[in-house]
Amino acid sequence: MTHWFHRNPLKATAPVSFNYYGMVTGPSASKMCNDLRSSRARLLELFTDLSCNPEMMKNAADLYFSLLQGFINSLDESTQESKLRYIQNFKWTDTLQGQVPSITEDEAKEVHRSLKIAAGIFKHLKESHIPKLITPAEKGRDLEARLIETYIIQCQAEAQEVTIARAIELKHAPGLIAALAYETANFYQKADHTLSSLEPAYSAKWRKYLHLKMCFYTAYAYCYHGQTLLASDKCGEAIRSLQEAEKLYAKAETLCKEYGETKGPGPTVKPSGHLFFRKLGSLVKNTLEKCQRENGFIYFQKIPTEAPQLELKANYGLVEPVPFEFPPKSAHWTPETLAAFDLTKRPKDDNAKPKPEEEVKPVKEPDIKPQKDTGCSIS
Repeated sequence: MTHWFHRNPLKATAPVSFNYYGMVTGPSASKMCNDLRSSRARLLELFTDLSCNPEMMKNAADLYFSLLQGFINSLDESTQESKLRYIQNFKWTDTLQGQVPSITEDEAKEVHRSLKIAAGIFKHLKESHIPKLITPAEKGRDLEARLIETYIIQCQAEAQEVTIARAIELKHAPGLIAALAYETANFYQKADHTLSSLEPAYSAKWRKYLHLKMCFYTAYAYCYHGQTLLASDKCGEAIRSLQEAEKLYAKAETLCKEYGETKGPGPTVKPSGHLFFRKLGSLVKNTLEKCQRENGFIYFQKIPTEAPQLELKANYGLVEPVPFEFPPKSAHWTPETLAAFDLTKRPKDDNAKPKPEEEVKPVKEPDIKPQKDTGCSIS
């Protein structure tokens, strides 16, 4: 499948050995460290494993985070932090600074569900964990509020794209499709605005993608709104709505080209090469010609100078993040295991000697070759 959704590079992370020489004073603590090391390694392997499915990813993530919980929260389920909370630093690269063309119904549902879960994870981190960081996130870094909020909104918008494709395939009412497209365009506009105060050198490519998607789905909204107006015998207004769709589609085509020429993080996707993109151009053209013919033979209505104001509200299909909670703490975390970590034997940091900056190698992402684009068929 050719790419449809823009993605920033996968975050890379520095190796973590979970070796706490001197502090580990018993076999249960030693086993916990070994399990953490192996489960983390397995989770990272799956990020680039093309055979990985959502269930495999969830099981691996649940295992690792259930073990990691003992480093975060106290064993008595109180609000107190674990005594091990600050013994391990983790280092990750930043995504900025450092697809749904033809799929089966089951795959579409999985994409839709995964994006809602992703939005829920970002929302959970934003509300429950990022505020607890000792050092606030620097401007433009991944844990900074603007970036986290953009990821939440983009996940919602892309999940809604699947809903729109499904509604088109099932030939739902044009009014519903127009409303969903308008709501999706608003999501992309909001995401773009959230990034607007970031340094353009880092955010220009991402923002160009968000902007082109906003124009594309606004064009969709005007196109299907035009069909609704025609069905209500408002042919003049329908023509003006279709003319606006035509203008926005042309703008989206231009933005696709600009996006491809803009330097920035992440692989460059090619939305304008998708049948799903091209079909809108044909739909707008054919619907506009139909409206113009009928107005010339039947309605004889004046075409408004201004495009109709879109005040569309979808009452079905809107996406909300799926609430997320970390898995329960592993049963291997017992008072005896925790007691086997002796923090009094932790090596003292030598702050007088500056430490060299540790390099984090980028993740080598799999090269997914585009497959034949047979259109957006998800039923």
